Amino acid sequence: MRRSFAFVLAGAFVLAGTALLGVSSTALAKPSVLVEGARLHGSNGVHVGPDGRLYVASFLGNEIAVVNRRSGAIVGRLGASDGVDGPDDLTFGPDGSLYWTSLITGNVVRRAPSGDITQQHVAPGVNPITFSDTGRLFVALDFFGDGLYEVDPDLTAPPRHIASNLGFLNGMDWGPDGRLYGPIWTQGRVVSIDVDSCTGAVDPEVECDLQTVADGFFIPTAVKFDSLGRLHAVDQSGEVVRIDVATGDTEVLAVLPPGLDNLAFDAQDNLYVSSATDGFIVRVAPDGQTRSLLPGGLIMPGGVAVLSEGGVESVYVGDLASLRRFDGGTGEPLGVERPFLGFSDLHGPSSVSADGSALIFSAWFSSAVQVYDPATGTVLESHDDFVSPLNAVRFQGDLVVAELGAGPGAARVVRKTSGGPVTLASMTVPSGLAVSGGDLWAADRATGAILQVVSGGVTLSPPLEVAAGLDRPEGMAVDLDGSLLVVETGKRRLLRVDPSTGAISVVARRLEVGLDAITGTVPTYAMSSVAVSASGAIYVSGDKGNVVHRFRGN
Repeated sequence: MRRSFAFVLAGAFVLAGTALLGVSSTALAKPSVLVEGARLHGSNGVHVGPDGRLYVASFLGNEIAVVNRRSGAIVGRLGASDGVDGPDDLTFGPDGSLYWTSLITGNVVRRAPSGDITQQHVAPGVNPITFSDTGRLFVALDFFGDGLYEVDPDLTAPPRHIASNLGFLNGMDWGPDGRLYGPIWTQGRVVSIDVDSCTGAVDPEVECDLQTVADGFFIPTAVKFDSLGRLHAVDQSGEVVRIDVATGDTEVLAVLPPGLDNLAFDAQDNLYVSSATDGFIVRVAPDGQTRSLLPGGLIMPGGVAVLSEGGVESVYVGDLASLRRFDGGTGEPLGVERPFLGFSDLHGPSSVSADGSALIFSAWFSSAVQVYDPATGTVLESHDDFVSPLNAVRFQGDLVVAELGAGPGAARVVRKTSGGPVTLASMTVPSGLAVSGGDLWAADRATGAILQVVSGGVTLSPPLEVAAGLDRPEGMAVDLDGSLLVVETGKRRLLRVDPSTGAISVVARRLEVGLDAITGTVPTYAMSSVAVSASGAIYVSGDKGNVVHRFRGN
């Protein structure tokens, strides 16, 4: 997870489920996958269960995957019906119960061997979780809070607060010396704590027996002991490190792509490493040999834009934790920016649109809109005066933003002019934006309407309803013939809308779109999007399947 992960809690919205009337479906395009990403929407906490299988929490995917440690096959999934809601870390209790933490809701959840589910609220930000050798259960808070708690394994007695202001204690493990070990996310160090020495006061350095074990890390995210009592850590830099607890010396066992999140050992001391940003699982043998168990790649593709660069159609995809670039003809990866890791000035993009040779990003979790030059890697503009921006485009020299806002009635399409912000239209959940000359259209995901907001440079009041009854429309683009392309996530279709007549036809079905949002995030979540290249190729981001679809246009 990110050092600063300022989610804006979104309210409940009524989603339009009205059946589409008057929709034709001639000459359907065959769905083709240009890019195939990871099988998980990011991999976070990992643990080998009593059954010998690897259990992987996927926070963004809202699931816990059960993985065969030899083949890498996903043999089971626990989801919303099992009480899973934004899981970040997990562990098993002495009786075989599976426990996990829900970062945003603040709950600790237990799934007993019988399948019974119980849960207890601790606090928003509850993240790492581990058992002591004597069966005591501990959790800590990250990002939405900062503290350490002991929790009743039966989830009945109230949580006991142990310490505050640790600096975000992350993936923890109980040491053979009876101390709790874990990384301090914001301080680049690994510490050990005598949990019974803490008084719950605000200064853990004074009120706890807290010792630095090793330091000098970039962003350490988790630690675990192997069967020989040796401490290991993963760093978001990509390093897998063995730590000498007595001296603090470190040894790099493997170097993997950046964005590492957690780790787990099996009985043979094979190490399994997860990636929050790429969604992979890599197995590291005791001798340091690595093997990809689950491949990584796209984890939550949202915004998509196409630029012509050196005779190549470059497809840029906002992958929430990354900005990825692909060859539009072959799908070959051409580059990746990882703003979550502090390697650039970018905020993680959830929507992407072309702006000449530049790109415009919106990031709802950090309430930022940015203009970025991919040729130089430079942020040209950065705006933080929006609340949950869901989309952004350039229109007649100004930025136009689909802004969810802070509460009921605040959602709108807003134009940022030299004289200040101008509301173009009030909406329920503004999502897709499309521009052609002096015309501007916007989709409302909640009501299912496509509205023309500006015509010939003149703002329409009220906006003109071009189409209605769509099922959760999100990304939009103007095709070469002037028609509107709309990603209808509720029915997993790409639609074509004639803006002059309102006639609707189906371009493609069975798209891998419509990933459900986790509690506390925005309705559009990844923002399934569509873009059209100068050659007429159509690209659609498939957030649910972690893919990018490519079609030929008219």
